[in-house]
Amino acid sequence: MQIVDANVLLYAVNEDSPHHLSAVQWLDRALAGQQVVGFAWIVVLAFLRLATNQRLFPAPLSLDDAVDVVRGWMARPAAVVVTPTGRHLSLLQELLEPTGTAANLVNDAHLAALALEHGAQVISFDHDFARFPGLRWALPSGP
Repeated sequence: MQIVDANVLLYAVNEDSPHHLSAVQWLDRALAGQQVVGFAWIVVLAFLRLATNQRLFPAPLSLDDAVDVVRGWMARPAAVVVTPTGRHLSLLQELLEPTGTAANLVNDAHLAALALEHGAQVISFDHDFARFPGLRWALPSGP
């Protein structure tokens, strides 16, 4: 399983992004493939919050369009919603303690914990994931 980060989804819909091509090619290929693509609700919510924000995008998506995009991704056979297990909070704490902080790493640590719980790899453009020991993560790559 691969768990997708919000930045991949945002770059996939933002044609002005320098990461657009890598993101959209990876997402299209992953959702058409045999391997499961995990969507965490925190990622979906971040996508909806940011993709509809006119302060971030010159032409933001409408809420209806953003929800339709998410529905399209989630309707693909490879897509699943990934949820925490009973050990999530302890694992989250274990991931954050060695960093010496929580703050801006909490959401990343949440995705990392989900990945570790489900034997998954995180796909993200965010190099902060390298801070979590034992986590498998990778940059999205094109064909």
